[in-house]
Amino acid sequence: MIKMLALLTRKPHLTHEQFVDHWLNIHGPLALSVPGVRRYVQSHIIGTRTRPDIPETNVEVDGIAELWYDDMESFQRAAASPEMKRLTDDGALIISQIKTWVIDEKQIIPPPPAG
Repeated sequence: MIKMLALLTRKPHLTHEQFVDHWLNIHGPLALSVPGVRRYVQSHIIGTRTRPDIPETNVEVDGIAELWYDDMESFQRAAASPEMKRLTDDGALIISQIKTWVIDEKQIIPPPPAG
């Protein structure tokens, strides 16, 4: 399983609420047509939590996007599709900055099945 995780920052002319509305109601449904996407999750930032023993990172983020693919080949086919182009073109309307990671996820809770 390949997972893409992206931190998203809205364009300056948008409020957080405008960004979330477009991301959920216009952008999100476009992902339904992208071939090979196993799962798509939008995490909408509603607040922060600080710790007294660890300084906070100075990163402004309006949302976190997660896309799952069965394997790297599925991701590459999806990335080359016209449906993904529509999705990324729409994202460019509301996203001013993005940082994306390719992730090999290690599940801790619940423990993965033995074998």
